Amino acid sequence: MKFIKLLVLCLLFTSCGSIQVTSDYEKTADFSNYKTYNYFSNIESGLSELDENRVINAINSNLTNKGLLLSESPDFLIDFKIAQHQETPRNNVGVGLGGGNGGLGGGISIGIPMGQNKVNQRLLIEFVDDSKMGLFWQGKGESSFNPKSSPEQRESHFRAVVGKVFTLYPPQPKQ
Repeated sequence: MKFIKLLVLCLLFTSCGSIQVTSDYEKTADFSNYKTYNYFSNIESGLSELDENRVINAINSNLTNKGLLLSESPDFLIDFKIAQHQETPRNNVGVGLGGGNGGLGGGISIGIPMGQNKVNQRLLIEFVDDSKMGLFWQGKGESSFNPKSSPEQRESHFRAVVGKVFTLYPPQPKQ
């Protein structure tokens, strides 16, 4: 039983290890002015309602840890979207036939893909200040995703991706 728990724990850590994140921001934005936030009312995230709530909970948790508050009269609004695409496996096994006689030869070879198609997800989070400058911060996180994962695994996945994206907020000035 201990082995199974250890294996599940290792799988969780390795599944979250390949999150690639980037961010972009308006260089004239003063991030110290932004203390409260809320969400656009018409978010079209591309997620199920359950997964959308998981992302919102992860965003709320991260922003609360950074000292920001959810408010009915916010300083900025948040929008987020998910894009998914399948990646075919790059590993192949080659099988070939060949023959020759009298200096002539020929052959046939085929590649058989190994493994399953991998689903990649890209989460885009945008902060918009409609009263001043519009879009002022954008964070992206891309990672592999198992669409057949359990609710607990999905929550863990979204928490990991959102958490990694928010390591880039607020942006640190270049020295």
